Amino acid sequence: MTTESEALDAYSKVVSTVAAKVLPSVASLSVRTARGEGAGSGVAFTDDGFMLTSAHVVAGAVGGVAEFTDGNESRFDVVGTDPLADLAVLRVRDGSAPTAALGDADTLRIGQLVVAVGNPLGLAGSVTAGVVSALGRSLPVRDGRRTRLIDDVIQTDAALNPGNSGGALADSIGKVVGINTAVAGIGLGLAVPINSTTRTIISELMTTGKVRRAFLGVAGAPAPLPPQLATRLSQRRGLRLMEVVPGSPAAKAGLFLGDVIVSAGGKKVQGVQDIQRLMLGPAIGQRLSITVLRRGAFVDVVAIPAPLD
Repeated sequence: MTTESEALDAYSKVVSTVAAKVLPSVASLSVRTARGEGAGSGVAFTDDGFMLTSAHVVAGAVGGVAEFTDGNESRFDVVGTDPLADLAVLRVRDGSAPTAALGDADTLRIGQLVVAVGNPLGLAGSVTAGVVSALGRSLPVRDGRRTRLIDDVIQTDAALNPGNSGGALADSIGKVVGINTAVAGIGLGLAVPINSTTRTIISELMTTGKVRRAFLGVAGAPAPLPPQLATRLSQRRGLRLMEVVPGSPAAKAGLFLGDVIVSAGGKKVQGVQDIQRLMLGPAIGQRLSITVLRRGAFVDVVAIPAPLD
């Protein structure tokens, strides 16, 4: 039987092992913009100098200075930012740091151990540990007049402070599963997940410096499905359409107010985030199959998302 001291020792070993693996890849960032000086953290993830951080850390900046825990400094350039995902890609000019391995946040479970690595309050190379306290949170972010929800945000009780933004949230084997983005309250922190959706965003930022998004032209709210249907589909809710923009791809496809979207692109739709997740650049101009519940019957339509201006 494992004693309490043995369990604590095992916990400490996991945290220290993760810290040793991830710390060399995390840099303290200093930026200067028209609004003044700023700071945050960044995570090296490729051998040729690309780094990840939060978009709000480098907002308004074209570059800055990255300092790693071994004392090496390098100027970096901002390659691209996506405020609507609060992610940015940077590239250091001189050499590269040891790279962190990116994981998959979609495999996380509530209660799982995570380790936050960053530079809070100017304290370089700080490590805190905690657990995943919630999954599926939504974080509203604004880009000009547009507001979008970053879906599936990771909530953790690992202590985060100003300066942690852009740093790594790692799992127990040292893979980066999130980029720390916000302090939600005392004892609560939020991180943008690393998953298939954000990997697509990161790839577009690396290659083009921006993220193209698709436009479907609907707005809606979650709606419960009839009990028998919910059991058959293993899905409790769909997305009831409260608005269909005239002339939009949705309208041209034959979607109407009151329709309840239950799937799109072969994936379940239970809320607006499920639609947003599909509306990235690769969806533009491509056929998107949509199944809706209309007057008690299933109706299949095909929409072709347009570029979002």
